[in-house]
Amino acid sequence: MNMDRRQKEAYALACEEIGLKELRGAEHNPDIVEMFADVGHSWVKDDETAWCAAFVGSMLARAGLPSTRKLDARSYLKWGMSVDPRDAQIGDIVVFWRQSPTSWQGHVGFFAGRDGDYIKVLGGNQSNSVSIAAYPMSRLLGVRRMTVANDPEPPSWIESLIAALKRMFQ
Repeated sequence: MNMDRRQKEAYALACEEIGLKELRGAEHNPDIVEMFADVGHSWVKDDETAWCAAFVGSMLARAGLPSTRKLDARSYLKWGMSVDPRDAQIGDIVVFWRQSPTSWQGHVGFFAGRDGDYIKVLGGNQSNSVSIAAYPMSRLLGVRRMTVANDPEPPSWIESLIAALKRMFQ
């Protein structure tokens, strides 16, 4: 199953953010705050609110893909198509559990490779920054991919416009 080129673009955009960090003290990194706005949560004005899902969603949105527009990492378990972890590709979305497998808490990022029993994750809010960090495979909940086959449908107004143009030029 081929990955949508825009998901690859989202991963490339995420790579450009490596090193972006939260600011200490009362100041907040405006680039992180902007990520919340990118996914519809402009009410978040700080960089202390958990932002791994905002980071992933922002990168997807900037590449032209839909995100879940949610701030909980596990919301990405319903995004795109499920991929067998053995078939994970650079740029796939990976979701992990935190505290326990049944907890609502989690972590989400981009698959960046494997290292033994660990998955390398390019993500936000990893040690308060965008970085590549290793997470145990045993905590993996799912791998997700937007494929060419499940590309989002064009908005209905575009379909109406195309139909109207076809009628005009027939």
